Amino acid sequence: MFEGTYTALITPFRDGALDEEAFRRLIQRQLDGGVEGLVPCGTTGETPTLTDDEYVRVVSIAIEEAAGRVPVIAGTGSNNTKKTIETTKLAKELGADAALIVTPYYNKPPQHALVTHYQAICAEVSIPVVLYNVPGRTGSNLSPESAAELSKLDEIVALKDAAGSMEQTMRTIELCEGRLNVLSGDDALAFPMYALGAKGVISVSSNVDPARMSSIYRAAKAGDFATARRLHYELLPLIRDLFCEANPIPSKAALSYLGYCANELRGPLVPLSAHLEERIRGVLRALELS
Repeated sequence: MFEGTYTALITPFRDGALDEEAFRRLIQRQLDGGVEGLVPCGTTGETPTLTDDEYVRVVSIAIEEAAGRVPVIAGTGSNNTKKTIETTKLAKELGADAALIVTPYYNKPPQHALVTHYQAICAEVSIPVVLYNVPGRTGSNLSPESAAELSKLDEIVALKDAAGSMEQTMRTIELCEGRLNVLSGDDALAFPMYALGAKGVISVSSNVDPARMSSIYRAAKAGDFATARRLHYELLPLIRDLFCEANPIPSKAALSYLGYCANELRGPLVPLSAHLEERIRGVLRALELS
């Protein structure tokens, strides 16, 4: 179930409110593009700026539009264990297939505390859990040894690995011994991570080009690394530009240009600067996405 390309969905806004129509169009674009799953309310979805009611609507719409065709992994993590448990329970009640739970940010808990955090969640909520390790945003790095310890829990099914270290990825895969699927959390590293044994990607770029992003994994899974490599290098200029500023600023600029949403973010994020926006438009035209 937790293999392939999962899109870390942006959350469209218009005039300060959730743009439900645009969100549904975006999800349909993902399904038409062949992605294997949807991830609403992650970092890409600007979740810290959503109200409680908006969170419910975003997850509910993703589940409605998926209609059982692909899994929906709802972001439920925070830097408060009790709050994370409550949000994970809510996601399960709404019908999410799994929860994406980031390591607690800012608090900088030590390794044994990270393990305890996830153990406490799994003891309270029976739902498949995807660990999310992104030290560049959180200030804490889930070690391969901690991931291996957590992989012994029945609820822990996958790890979104955005640590940016191939050595760490290899060590994690080695120590977990197949008990969880490692998914790339970095689009630029997804292709090489497939060669190391990663089972998929939770992708930002697939918001913009779901067909190519999902085709890279399917080609690699089939052993056609020549095709996967070609598609990787085709998409790499877009991947680079989609991270030229903090995610999801560039993604919203790209999707706005393609007509899928307004180029609207919530503070503290602001729209992309004009010269970078024009650069992204050039890449979109080169990929014949515009």
